[in-house]
Amino acid sequence: MTKRPFDRLRKRLAEVSDLTKAATLLVWDQRVMMPPGGSAARADALGTLSRLAQECFVAPEIGGLLEELRGLEESCDYDSFEASLIRVTRRDYEKATRVPPELVGEMRRAAALALAAWGPAKEDSDFEAFRPHLETNVELRHRYVDCFDPPQETYDVLLDDYEPDMKTAEVRQIFDGLKEQLVPLIQEIGQAGEIDDSFLTGSFDPHEQRELGLEIARRFGYTDEEWRLDQTPHPFMTTPGFGDIRLTSNLRPDDLSSLFATMHEFGHGAYEWGVDPGFARTPLGSGVSLGVHESQSRTWENLVGRSRSFWRYFYPRLQEVFPDEFGAVDEEMFYRAVNKVHPSLIRIDADEVTYNLHIIVRFELEQELIEGRLAVKDLPAAWNARMHEYLGVEVPSDAHGVLQDMHWAAGSLGYFPTYALGNVISVQIWERALEDLGDLDDRFERGEFGDLLEWLHLHLYVLGRKFTPQETIERVTGSRIDAEPYLRYLREKLAPQPA
Repeated sequence: MTKRPFDRLRKRLAEVSDLTKAATLLVWDQRVMMPPGGSAARADALGTLSRLAQECFVAPEIGGLLEELRGLEESCDYDSFEASLIRVTRRDYEKATRVPPELVGEMRRAAALALAAWGPAKEDSDFEAFRPHLETNVELRHRYVDCFDPPQETYDVLLDDYEPDMKTAEVRQIFDGLKEQLVPLIQEIGQAGEIDDSFLTGSFDPHEQRELGLEIARRFGYTDEEWRLDQTPHPFMTTPGFGDIRLTSNLRPDDLSSLFATMHEFGHGAYEWGVDPGFARTPLGSGVSLGVHESQSRTWENLVGRSRSFWRYFYPRLQEVFPDEFGAVDEEMFYRAVNKVHPSLIRIDADEVTYNLHIIVRFELEQELIEGRLAVKDLPAAWNARMHEYLGVEVPSDAHGVLQDMHWAAGSLGYFPTYALGNVISVQIWERALEDLGDLDDRFERGEFGDLLEWLHLHLYVLGRKFTPQETIERVTGSRIDAEPYLRYLREKLAPQPA
């Protein structure tokens, strides 16, 4: 069969990708550089671009080409570029054609307005100022869910946008297992005695933080030709196009959280950077799911960036940059401090163990919101109660509670579970990498991270979206999503050791 229809399909998909990437760049600019006064105009522009991209993608011509290409798909190997592109595009198309372009544009516009309102509301700790925007976002998600056949659970439709083919019941089962083992582990660690981390709070020049963060990222694989790092209140990563990786970090003057945020966002960037360049401007040209994506940010932030071997290389440099703060603090004290397990208020600052409970709180509240069991006006009280129940903390203000994350402002209901799923997947992939590469500690102690990056590139990053998330995980690790390696890792690293 001729490949001429395939070439026409690629051309149409490239146009859709260009529109989507233009919207991505507008979002990056809004969150990094745009003056607040531009929020209304930016919302209109994003709404228009998103509607046009949807109209372009769901055009009958693309549906006709997909039908015409069934023969080519069946004649090609399942792993081939041609079969993969047709297969993935068909899944995306069948889902997208259910959603009116006008609704897509309306959701994007509402999210842009909500993001503009969220920043001041968080700064003033004023949930009521933000509430109308969140109510609009939730109502729009209800309309979005109604575009699809009735699911087993309403939340399934939203989850599928971020973790394709996964069901809420599967996530709940994983999270129930995590909760069952993490709650007693947190108590066990807490009974072992307090770890001094007071030296992690002080006066740290933001410029020096940025330069040190860049030094770490460059050791990992960051280059000035394809990457950049900017300041933002809530760190994120985005890619407006191939070879254009945008990282952000929050350079707070009183702590060093920006270093870990930069490592975290590097992991996201490395995944996008490593996708096969031949997939650019196609639906294959990105990470396969947000859970797998998060596995890479957590790999570089935690499995690498909170390891002893990493700090054996970088701690002398940290002492050199901040001698007054760390000159009298030995490496072991610092290592224990940055791995301290302690229930806290803020998700992005949480340790490796308690972090997952922050996610479970959000996962449960999102289901209640979308199923109508919880009204938006009652969300702060429900948040505070759940944080006390699961983490034993009292929430002093909405800024430290329900307003701390920007995801609901962005309309990203269904996103939060992927963070904890990423933690689980990260250790499965890590253990497989260690089987192939051997112990990485010696290399990390010499500041050598290229072997790990290359292994991840060849075994995971290059695949893009060729396969489903579950297929991708099984190809890389040899098994389905399994929380046991992650729980074993946490216990071996952080649980008190018998005398």
